[in-house]
Amino acid sequence: MSIGSRVSQRLSGRVTRLRTSQQRRSDERFAERFAQQWSALRAERRPEPPASLGAGASNYSPAHVPFGVDLAAAWSWRLLVVVAAGYVVAQGIALFAVVVLPLVIALFLTALIIPVVNLLERARVPRGLASLLAVAGTIGVMVMLLTFAGQQIAQGASDLSAQVVTGLDQIREWLKNGPLQASDSQIDGYIRSAQNAVTSSNKQIVARLTEVTTAVSHIVAGVFIILFGTYFFLADGNRIWWWIVRIFPRASRARADSSGRIAWTSLTAFVRATVLVAATDALGIMVIAAILKVPFVFAIGVLVFIGAFIPMIGAFLSGTVAVLVALVDHGPVVALVMLGGVVLVQQIEAHVLQPFLLGRLVSVHPLGVIVAIAMGVLLAGIAGALVAVPFAAAANAVVLHLADHARVQRDAEESPVGDTPG
Repeated sequence: MSIGSRVSQRLSGRVTRLRTSQQRRSDERFAERFAQQWSALRAERRPEPPASLGAGASNYSPAHVPFGVDLAAAWSWRLLVVVAAGYVVAQGIALFAVVVLPLVIALFLTALIIPVVNLLERARVPRGLASLLAVAGTIGVMVMLLTFAGQQIAQGASDLSAQVVTGLDQIREWLKNGPLQASDSQIDGYIRSAQNAVTSSNKQIVARLTEVTTAVSHIVAGVFIILFGTYFFLADGNRIWWWIVRIFPRASRARADSSGRIAWTSLTAFVRATVLVAATDALGIMVIAAILKVPFVFAIGVLVFIGAFIPMIGAFLSGTVAVLVALVDHGPVVALVMLGGVVLVQQIEAHVLQPFLLGRLVSVHPLGVIVAIAMGVLLAGIAGALVAVPFAAAANAVVLHLADHARVQRDAEESPVGDTPG
């Protein structure tokens, strides 16, 4: 190859590289300009946010609710909360009634016999032993009363059954020869329908034998709970109460303690006064039944004594048993006289004993007593009726105590403080 051809090749290579370099720089400048133009275009379409966002005054005004609506709403939701809490407590009591009711009865027995324990303790008897003696003595008295009543019923059962047969014959003769003028076929039809009712009820009773067995087991367990609960309430009542008080917040312990003591004072006074009223009712009806020579006098007295723990209606309802016994044993005239005696005793209780013995201790309106009894019956039957009124009285005493405490505290805060002497 000649020198000219080599020179020309080198020149053409340099020219090619120069063109390639210029094309690359041109492309880079084009890409840079395109990027700048694209950034400027985006800046025009999306303005930058302001440097700071200051919060201004709200343009919303609060809703003005009338005072009556506001007050009604406040009371309504609080009332709903209280009712819901009461419903939960009632359901809990109903669910654990087998345990709660025996403990309540043990509490009543404790309020009744704790003076005996205190007297024995002052006589240098250890409190545990004094409590055991008090519980044993209570069991002995109850067994003695039930034994005497059972013996009297067993001795007079045969005579009473004969009187029942005689009474049924008299009723048959009255239906036949009285104003109804019923025929023998009609009387036999009445007797047959009564027998059918008894037969059907017997079938239901047989079908519920398992329920009866369960109820008996609950009663036996309840008796043991009553005995042990009464003993421990008598022996360790103060320690149990201090344990309950310590559950409350520290700021509320003083008021919880004072409220509990007020409730215990009211409950103790109520139980003791009720025992006196029940004993008076039982004695009065027993005297009238003895004068009229009605059988089962002592058993009727025990029944009236137990029933009188339901204020206002208990003595009358239990006294109707004496009226029925008088009707079967002596006829309608003596039964009417016995009914008059029961009503007389009930009036003496309502107008003399209740105001003097319970009027100052339990400031509960008679309508409140009736409502409490009805709610107790719905919640726990006869046992609920027995415990409803004393607990209503205790709750009423606690409410009055807390209201007085709040009033005294408010008056102390509002009263001006005098100048201290210099």
